[in-house]
Amino acid sequence: MKAEGLLFAIGTVFFGIVAIAYWILSHDPVGVVALALTGGLCFLISFFMLYAGRRVGYRPEDRSDAEISDADPDYGFFSPHSWWPLPVGVGSALIAIGFVFAVWVVVLGLGVLFVSLVGFVYEYYRGAWAE
Repeated sequence: MKAEGLLFAIGTVFFGIVAIAYWILSHDPVGVVALALTGGLCFLISFFMLYAGRRVGYRPEDRSDAEISDADPDYGFFSPHSWWPLPVGVGSALIAIGFVFAVWVVVLGLGVLFVSLVGFVYEYYRGAWAE
């Protein structure tokens, strides 16, 4: 976790410098606050990563002499054939568009999202892929 922590620490320094430069050059309070908060969030993540990395120890990703076989082989199950993420995305997009244009589009998007999430969750409980 050392590499990730250092990456976010560099982000903290970068966003801090950019926030100061942006404040000097533009005097826009909203942009300065956004950049400062982004730097603060990078600091929180980097602190956690470096602190947890010290407690956990080195992972195979942190060592330059590590082999692929040193990593944990079980990363979980990812469905290679599922079409359900597509209607989930369509339902989410309809909800986002509905907030801009009309409430009935939000209701339509919620219906599409509900049906697609149910299909996504119960995909392996019925049909040819049931276990």
